[in-house]
Amino acid sequence: MQHGKMLLVAMLCLIGSGTLAQDVKTTYKAIYQLNSDDDKVIRATLRNIKNALDDPRLANQIVIELVAHGGGINLYRKNQPYEPQLKELAAKGVLLVECENTLKERRVTKDELFPFILYTPSGNGELIIKQQEGWSYIHP
Repeated sequence: MQHGKMLLVAMLCLIGSGTLAQDVKTTYKAIYQLNSDDDKVIRATLRNIKNALDDPRLANQIVIELVAHGGGINLYRKNQPYEPQLKELAAKGVLLVECENTLKERRVTKDELFPFILYTPSGNGELIIKQQEGWSYIHP
């Protein structure tokens, strides 16, 4: 009889924990890397991010950061055609980040980039830290 009561309690706990698990909101975190100045790669990266934001399974549950370094700096240059897409992503909460090492190496000033861009000392360092923190890494 005692064994039956313990089994019943265990089953109720499992059923209850399943219900609770469904009620807990998960937050997903993804970091995208862009180190190419190829227009096709840039547009594919922006499209991939938009697709993730539009995925109903991730709706209101995802934080996305796009880290550009190397050739990827072209995405954030004012003289490039990507401002509308970037503003749309930023409005949806996407963190748009540029590597300061790339700025130094390529002698680019922050004034040459869109004013809504964020900065990190090292693009590679940002990727390493975010992955250690459990962020999904995506390099289209």
